[in-house]
Amino acid sequence: MRLCVALALLALSVVACSTQKPPMPITSPQEIGASPVVRQPLTPGAAKAPATSSVAVLPGTLYICVVESKGERQQTAIEFAPKVAELCRKNPEMGPCQYERETCRRSGGRVFTADGSEITRAIEAEYDKKVMRVRFRAD
Repeated sequence: MRLCVALALLALSVVACSTQKPPMPITSPQEIGASPVVRQPLTPGAAKAPATSSVAVLPGTLYICVVESKGERQQTAIEFAPKVAELCRKNPEMGPCQYERETCRRSGGRVFTADGSEITRAIEAEYDKKVMRVRFRAD
């Protein structure tokens, strides 16, 4: 009986330690020209957003994914193809825009717009109300 309990605890500790969030996917240089969405890491020399935020912004960037891990801040610019970028600027509740924001959050990040304002889960809920999106859950 003790062996079963010990094995169960060991299994739980292995699962708990291995549940790290996947990193934000980055677009490879070969795919940048043809990709509808480009994710590029921002360098420290990039332009800064308004003083209320320390998020770096590059021209043409719609969203910035900011992940803080082990005391380091990693920022990834999320750019869209021109037609999709225009759609997301006018209607941020649309699926492609929301998908990219959720990809950032799954990697443990926070999503900011180019002007430095954060798009929180509460704002996402307002977007869902706007388009009357229905979500089905498996549980």
